[in-house]
Amino acid sequence: MVNPFDLRTILLARHAQHVVLVHFPIALFITGVILDLLSRNAHKPGLARAAYLNISIAAATVIPSAVTGLLAWQFALEGKRLKGLLLFHVVAASIAVTLVIASWWVHWRSHKSGPQALHRILVPVELFGVAVIAVTAHLGGFLSGVNF
Repeated sequence: MVNPFDLRTILLARHAQHVVLVHFPIALFITGVILDLLSRNAHKPGLARAAYLNISIAAATVIPSAVTGLLAWQFALEGKRLKGLLLFHVVAASIAVTLVIASWWVHWRSHKSGPQALHRILVPVELFGVAVIAVTAHLGGFLSGVNF
């Protein structure tokens, strides 16, 4: 039996880093979107700053999550051709990464240069990002065996 407190087991597991890291951008992005929606309705600048901070950190942590996911594919499956649920998971994750970074970029541009035309598309991009993240996470749960 493997010792769950062995550092080699924790740090060098074939896919453990992705499973651990992926929860941070998911939670940060969803929280940021909720705070952004609340700040629009309540007109509270503190909520808007908290939303920007959450989405910024989500954008920063989504890259290591994606990289560890690709490394998990390389290590666990030895780079075999993607197909089925794994292919769908990778495609959905790529779209989710793009949407998280796009949401951060629109927030950053609007903070830097004031409200603009791009700011109008932010809510649909954020909500679509949450939906894609939900699908990606659901598929990831099946792939990891949590849902079996």
